Amino acid sequence: MKRLLFLLCLLTTTIISQAQSKQEQGAIKSLCGCYDVKFMYAEIFPSDTASKFTKPYKTGGLEWVVADEASDKKIVLQHLLVISDSMIIKHWREDWEYEKNDWWVFAHDATWKRVTGTKPVKGEWTQTVWEVDDAPRYQGTSKWITNNNQYYWENTTDAPLPRREYTKRKDYNVMQRGNKIIITDTGWVHEQDNSKIVRVDGAADRVIALEKGYNIYKKVDDSKCKMAQAWWEKHKAFWVNVRQTWNELLKNKTVVRLIPKVDDELLYEKLDHLEDEKLDQTALKAKTKEILQKYIDQNYTAPTAKRN
Repeated sequence: MKRLLFLLCLLTTTIISQAQSKQEQGAIKSLCGCYDVKFMYAEIFPSDTASKFTKPYKTGGLEWVVADEASDKKIVLQHLLVISDSMIIKHWREDWEYEKNDWWVFAHDATWKRVTGTKPVKGEWTQTVWEVDDAPRYQGTSKWITNNNQYYWENTTDAPLPRREYTKRKDYNVMQRGNKIIITDTGWVHEQDNSKIVRVDGAADRVIALEKGYNIYKKVDDSKCKMAQAWWEKHKAFWVNVRQTWNELLKNKTVVRLIPKVDDELLYEKLDHLEDEKLDQTALKAKTKEILQKYIDQNYTAPTAKRN
C-alpha cells in the first residue's frame, strides 16, 4: 500500500510539473510577436551629494520578436527593431533554458566569470541576454510565479551598462538589474529596479543611484512587422553562424574579457562588413571565428583573490 501511495504521489507530482512546464513555455513563447514598445527610465534616488539625477529617458517604436529556436528546455527569442519600411535593426537576443546549472556572471568592465552549480536548479528558467552582436550581456535564473493575479518571472543580476548609459556617462561600471517580466492581457511588461554601481576589485561596491524602468510591449497586428519578418529570413543564417561561433569560443572558458574596439571598429560594425562579403559557409565560419577572437582579450586572467 505504501509503495502504491508513493507511486501515485510521484505520478501526480510529475503531471503537475509537466503542466507547469507547458505553462512556462507558453509564457515565454507569448513574448513573441509584433509590438508597439515604450522604453521609459528615470533615476529615483542619488545616493550621495556628489551624484545628480540624470534626465529621464523615454523612447519607443515597433519591435518584432521571433522564436528562432524552440524545444521543451530551450527557447531562443530574437528581437528586431522596425525603424522604417526599409530599415530593420537586429536588436538583442534572449535565450531561455530550463534547469540550467552553469551561468556567466558579469563582474565589471566587460568581464564575465563562469559559475557552475553542482546540479540544475529545480523548476527554474535561466534567461540569457545577448548584445546586438551576440556577445554576452547578462544572465539570471528564477521560477515563473503566479501571485496577486500576475504571472511573472523575476530576478536580480549584474550587467554591463546599456547603450543609453554607456554612450553618455562613465561614472559607474555595473548596473545591477532587478528584472521582472510580467505577462499581461495586451502583451508583456519588463519592469526594472536598477542600481548603478561603482565596482573595483578588492573594495566594497558603491551605489551612486537607483533607477526605475518600464519597457511596455503592447501587441499589434503582425502585418506591421512584415518587413522585419522578411529581413530575418534573409539574414538569420549569418547570425546563427555568429551565435554558434560564440558558443564554441566560450564553451571551455571560465573567464572572458571583451575588447570594445578593434581597428577603431565596434564588433557589430565588423560583422556587418563580414556579412557583406557573402563568403561560402566554410570561409564564413573561419572568418567569423577570426574576428570574434580579436574582440576577446586572450591575455586576460582573473585577479587572484587575496588571502587574509
